[in-house]
Amino acid sequence: MTAPPATPTARYRRAGPEDAPAIAALHADSWRRHYRGVFRDEYLDGPILEERVEVWTARLAHPIDSTHTVVAEAGGVVLGFVHVVLDADSRWGALLDNLHVRHDLQRSGIGRGLMAQAATAVVDRRPGAAMHLWVLVQNTQGQAFYRALGGEEADREVSEPPGGGSVTGIRYVWPDPKGLLLPTR
Repeated sequence: MTAPPATPTARYRRAGPEDAPAIAALHADSWRRHYRGVFRDEYLDGPILEERVEVWTARLAHPIDSTHTVVAEAGGVVLGFVHVVLDADSRWGALLDNLHVRHDLQRSGIGRGLMAQAATAVVDRRPGAAMHLWVLVQNTQGQAFYRALGGEEADREVSEPPGGGSVTGIRYVWPDPKGLLLPTR
């Protein structure tokens, strides 16, 4: 019997412009895997990668002070990333705009580590602010993950995704993101 591959030990660091292609590829792959039947096939099978490269190249080439992007990596390979917009909403606080982990490494703790990185940015840079995110109704795995981390469902909203159509998102909120911080040793 062959042992399952070991989960690499992730190192977390602030993303830079050189990370844009890897982040875009991971983002596009995640959407293709998880949003088939939600986003239009023409978009998922078409320009998604190029569009994500454009978005991430712009975000990382010209970062603004109110955003924070972190990658999880091992051996120079991006395993996941998180992007948080610190001043997104006066009521709901910082917006965790993206959290994606490589498909074969989900449930490895990397997502939890990325959530802690986002929470650390919020706690350090916007003390007292809440944190929230949107997850699609169809993403039941994501909903379970966020609930397990103490996220509270706040509301639902219909919006237009990239490529057109409509989707319903659920807002999850952490009134005090300190609860997401990892214990220090």
